[in-house]
Amino acid sequence: MDDAVPKKATGITVSSTIGTQTFERFNPIDFPSAINQISGVYMLSGALNTNRITIRGVGARTPYGTDKLRLYFNGIPVTNGTGFSAIEAYDFENLGSIEVIKGPKGTAYGSNLGGAILLQTKTSSIDETRLTNTSTFGSYAMLKDNLSFVHSEEKFALTFAYNHFETDGYRQNSQFERDGFLLNTEFKISSKSSLSFLTNYIDYTAHIASSINLTDFEEDPTRAASNWLAAQGYEANKYVLTGLSHTYRFSEKLKNTTSLFYTYLDHYEPRPFDILDEFTNGFGFRSVFEGHLAKAQYVVGGELYKDEYHWGTFENLYADNNGNGSLQGNRLSKNTEFRRQFNLFGSLTYPFSEAFSAQLGLNLNKTHYTFNDLFNEGDANTSAERNFDAILMPNFGLRYSFNFGQLYANISRGFSNPSLEETLTPDGVINPDIAQETGTNYELGSQWLLCQNRFSANVTLYRMDIKNLLVAQRVGEDQYIGRNAGQTRHQGLELDVRYRANLTHKLIATPYVSYTFSDHSFVDFVDGDNDYSGNPLTGVPKHRLSTGLDLQHTNGLQWNLTHQYVDNIPLTDANTESSSSYNVFNAKLGYRTQLSNHMTLGLHTGINNIFDENYAQSVLINAVGFGGAQPRYFYPGNGRNFYGGARLSYIF
Repeated sequence: MDDAVPKKATGITVSSTIGTQTFERFNPIDFPSAINQISGVYMLSGALNTNRITIRGVGARTPYGTDKLRLYFNGIPVTNGTGFSAIEAYDFENLGSIEVIKGPKGTAYGSNLGGAILLQTKTSSIDETRLTNTSTFGSYAMLKDNLSFVHSEEKFALTFAYNHFETDGYRQNSQFERDGFLLNTEFKISSKSSLSFLTNYIDYTAHIASSINLTDFEEDPTRAASNWLAAQGYEANKYVLTGLSHTYRFSEKLKNTTSLFYTYLDHYEPRPFDILDEFTNGFGFRSVFEGHLAKAQYVVGGELYKDEYHWGTFENLYADNNGNGSLQGNRLSKNTEFRRQFNLFGSLTYPFSEAFSAQLGLNLNKTHYTFNDLFNEGDANTSAERNFDAILMPNFGLRYSFNFGQLYANISRGFSNPSLEETLTPDGVINPDIAQETGTNYELGSQWLLCQNRFSANVTLYRMDIKNLLVAQRVGEDQYIGRNAGQTRHQGLELDVRYRANLTHKLIATPYVSYTFSDHSFVDFVDGDNDYSGNPLTGVPKHRLSTGLDLQHTNGLQWNLTHQYVDNIPLTDANTESSSSYNVFNAKLGYRTQLSNHMTLGLHTGINNIFDENYAQSVLINAVGFGGAQPRYFYPGNGRNFYGGARLSYIF
């Protein structure tokens, strides 16, 4: 992982962090390749707007999107009221780091079974005023531009970044256009008090090629699904996050950070089967006290997230629109959902000696859903409430440090809530028997720094036993219901190794390897008359390998070669179908030079998928073919493609 990136996880909680050193190995729109450098973390990307992040196999069965983890942006929780997170709401080039807490051991960042992902914006040096513009052009008529202004002084800091991105896409009906801005400010009110304000805005329209069947995938992966192509399906999103945070240092041993935040999402999506029109207002707070009590370090706090989700569906009359795509018809449904989650957390870290520490954490979660059917009347009305019992999740960790590394162990409990839609029966009525998934995570690991910190290695063994597995059962083209269907066992090995070698006094070579072994299986899973107990967990490759080589010269020249191997992925619970394994290679060449005392220039060019591999960058598990059609399991990755650009920076 990257050097010199500050850790946000509390106490001795182990996490993995990547920063700009990793980001700059890739095309600035290639979020998946960067985050997939972290062992145990797998981001499947069906399209720029269709991403699913799984951590240690948790969330692999979710049909679309990312759930069962918590996402934070500059310390503000941005996971919605039903547990879904939208990583595509943030511009990759605005990020300074991504920190991942794997499994439910985070406590202060929730006890979700998948863990937590902490996104942090770039930081600036004090007494600096800088204007930077980065432009990148590439295959598929791709254009991306990021313009940022940074001003920082002792008592005030401001960052403003505007970004524009557009591409025709590799596949049919995959055009994408996005505009957005980020405003981040911080004021030092006094020696003890500081105030920060954050606004992130994204407006994008993404056409949807959707998944395709095996024949189309093998013959021509640029094809879109025929029904999505005929409807010219797309989604249009406007997303706003705004937050106000105050930090007050009571003394050298106690400080508090409190954040108030508001989110808004406006989403419109014409689909072949209907048109979805929705908007969500979300708001909440997070307050954290950090302090020392004698030798112990403690963290105590809470967060509340509430949102109001308004959605409805309409007929899509694209078949009667003379080939002009989607056309909105009569209303089919109108609903509102009120969703509330409250987390109360605390952890205590106690050093028994300079080398040996222990940490105890507790997280209490309370979740409530209210569903209002505003369309149907009488017996057909499906309005209902679901109030989950409060659930308490403990976490216990040990760490032993020595001169060249550390050993650690952790046992923690975690949970996942079903979404409101998963609690519905096929008739649209809330099923009170749907329970939260719960699991116990066991973890042993070590971190090593040798050869004057030029060699680093992290090795982790884990096992997670999950009960009341939530299964999304498909009952229509876009209708899923949930139920608890047994138990899964997630166990595996994660390995990260890096070595920094001085080939000459001007040339540095850094080879690295990240390997993930996932032995995940159904322990007890009976679906109707089918018993899938013992089968591999659907949607998880057994082996993943990320390797690379960075070469850096003191003259400003840098070359990166990266490789990713993904094993075959089981596509059905019966284990009768699987995707093919693949290898993808990328390369990037960059150069930076000082044009004057105030101006620097950076140039970059790269090639992705060097050997033009036909591979599935994402899959849809348990796909069903309707009307005798083949199941559509596959989201093809891009073919061989090129990009290049320039970064011009002026320091005032």
